[in-house]
Parts: sequence; structure tokens; C-alpha cells
Amino acid sequence: MSELVNIQSNCVTKPLQGKIRIPGDKSISHRSIIFGSIAEGVTRVSGFLNGEDCLATARAFRDMGVQIAETGPNQLEIQGVGMHGLRAPEQTMDVGNSGTSIRLLSGLLAGQNFSSSLSGDVSLNKRPMSRIINPLCLMGADIAGTETNTAPLTIAAGNKLTGIDYELPMASAQVKSAVLLAGMYASGSTSVTEPAVTRDHTERMLASFGYEIETAESTFTLNGGGRLLATEIDVPADISSAAFLMVAASIVPGSDVLLEHVGVNPTRTGVLDILKLMGADISLENPRLVGAEPVADIRVKSATLTGVDVPPALVPLAIDEFPVIFIAAACANGRTRLTEAGELRVKESDRLQVMSDGLNTCGIESKTTPDGIVIEGGKISGGRVNSSHDHRIAMAFAVAGLQSAEAITIEDCANVTTSFPGFVGLVNQLGFELESSTS
Repeated sequence: MSELVNIQSNCVTKPLQGKIRIPGDKSISHRSIIFGSIAEGVTRVSGFLNGEDCLATARAFRDMGVQIAETGPNQLEIQGVGMHGLRAPEQTMDVGNSGTSIRLLSGLLAGQNFSSSLSGDVSLNKRPMSRIINPLCLMGADIAGTETNTAPLTIAAGNKLTGIDYELPMASAQVKSAVLLAGMYASGSTSVTEPAVTRDHTERMLASFGYEIETAESTFTLNGGGRLLATEIDVPADISSAAFLMVAASIVPGSDVLLEHVGVNPTRTGVLDILKLMGADISLENPRLVGAEPVADIRVKSATLTGVDVPPALVPLAIDEFPVIFIAAACANGRTRLTEAGELRVKESDRLQVMSDGLNTCGIESKTTPDGIVIEGGKISGGRVNSSHDHRIAMAFAVAGLQSAEAITIEDCANVTTSFPGFVGLVNQLGFELESSTS
């Protein structure tokens, strides 16, 4: 099978124009598989993201005996097996590059009556897993990783879990979700308190499936022993993927782009707030509620951007969008400073360092700090950038190429399919001039 290797992004001379629907939200797609699989009855999902990460989650549940059928383009039918109907997988479940899969599945598997193992690709197996191992062990789980607390993870069977009150040491929706999933199988109540707001798709979806969860400011509480009832899920377009088009339309003069049916969950709209602080012309049209999630069409017109000091409160609300926000900063007038974003160092790559290196290669002055970055807006010169196998790095520099003096070639782009399958063809419909190579 051919694989996307390099992308060449060329400066465009015409405005980006048109309307487009971005692929489905990755976070919601993951959770639709997880909760649909352990619900009672048939869950139907539309708008599912057929990206590598979400397909890894689906593959894991098929390995555990769940029937998941494709009933149309981006449509799934999940035959739920109930809370205790999963079967032991025959081998280690490989979740590829998906941090969401391995962390949420760890919470779920901690409460099963069979042993299991989880692993991933080289990148995922370097990411920190102590953040989930520690709370799950506090609940009574027998879960272990390598000597450095990375994957592969082994989860033993038959451990009785007990609910805990857990204060997250970092703002992480993945850790919050892992603990809540384990809490569904624990005796008593489980509470998770977060230090800053993180995405709340797990809480919303639990409610959609009829599982009671209480929210009191920054604390989320549920009782073990409940049940999930099948439902229908309409997955909105992913705001993290839409962010690339928002920045692109902002920096190309004369652009006017409409992004349809985008999820605008308030725990995910930090990118909108940051770009608006920079002067972006962004408006929400036709706001509506689809299932448990707020949705809108996002109109973006070109604008003159100005560098800002990013408010720390917005950092966890835009944690996945910073690579392309850094491109907006590179094209802005003045300096942009980001602090309290150390979490970016333990994503698919060290996104602070990899983005800074790439920006410097392309003629933009930037330097990292332990928990952030400083970027001086200027003229992008072009060059050759290595994405470090990180899908968001690759797509961010594809956007940078729209305004570079010379073409930007981005290497190692295969992982773009983890979150945005068909990226090159889709964005070229709006006026991008991307060229891809495969092998």
C-alpha cells in the first residue's frame, strides 16, 4: 500500500474560497466506539472519523469480541455487549500512535475479569504512562509498564477496584477519562478533580448513554455498577482539524472560507479565542446542539494578525491546536509568547522543540522555554522540515507554505492519516497548492 511520505506546500497567489466539511472529531469518534461497545443494544454512529487512531480503537474492541460494522461512508453500527460482555483478546492489542486509545482503554481494562496487554508504535511507546498507572493502581488495579513507565502495558485480571477521590496533577482529559472509566467498574464512588478545564466529551457521552455523572465545578463523580444504553451519535467535524483551515484563511489575503458542522464544545474552543485575540476575523453561524455536543458553521475571512501573550487559562482548551497557532504567530506582526504549556513536550513529538526548529529553518526567529515558546512574526522563507512523524506538525507547516517565499517540503507525513485522512485532496479544493509523494 502506498504511504504519504512528503508534502510540498507552495505559496498561493489566489484567495482561499469555498465551503468544506472537515472529517469527524477524533475525540468523540474514539469515545463512540468505547461506550457503544460496552452499552446494551445497538449504537449507530454517523460522521465517524476513519483515521488511523480511531480505527485502532475499533480494532481493539473487535479483538475483544465486539461486532462493529460499516453501514455507509463514515457510518458504524456497534453491537454492544454490555458492561461485562467483553472477551479476552488473544494477543497484545496494538493501538498504533493513539494516546487516547491506550490511556482510555487502560482505565476500561483495569476493571475486566481477564488479563490484557496494550502497545503502540515507536512514538507512542515513548510517551509517559505513569499518569494513568498511578491512579489506576490506587484504585486496586494491577497495571505495569516498562521500567520507565512507558508502554507496552500489562493489566492483570481479577482485581477488585475501589473508587477514589483523585486530584489530577496535570490538566489531562485522557487521564480524567481513564479514571472515570475504571470508576464504572469500581465499588463506591469515584471523583476526579482537574486543575484546569479539559475537554468534557467523556462526561457528555456518559450522560448520552444514560450513565449518571455529577459535575460540581471542577470535580466529576460517578458510582460504579451502572449500565449504558445504546444511542445514536452524530460526530461533528473536528475543530482541531478545522484549525488548520482557520489559520490558512486568516493568513491568505482575500480568503473567505466556511467550515461546516464543526464541533464547538466550549472545552475545545481555545483556538477560536486565541486567534480572535490575534485579530482573526472568525464568526460562528447556525449554532445548534447535535446530540450532546454544540455545533456551528465557522466562517473565516483573511485578517491582519498581531502577536499576543497567550492567556494561560486558554492553554488546555487549545492544547492540540498549538502547532498551527504557531504558524499564525509566525505570520503575525510582533511577538507571541506561550507559557504553561509543558504538556506539548510529551505529545506525539516534543511539539515545542520540533515546531521551533522548523520555524527557525524557515526563517522565523523562535526559541523555546521549559514550558513554552517565543515567536517573532516575520517572513517565512521556505525550506525543508522534518515533522518527526507528528501529524499536526506536518499539517501546520503545510499551512505555513501558503505564505512562504519558497516552497516548504515536509518530510515523514504518513501520520497525517491519524487525524485527517484525505488532507491533501480536501484542502486543495479550497485553493491550497499541496503536492504529495508516496512510496
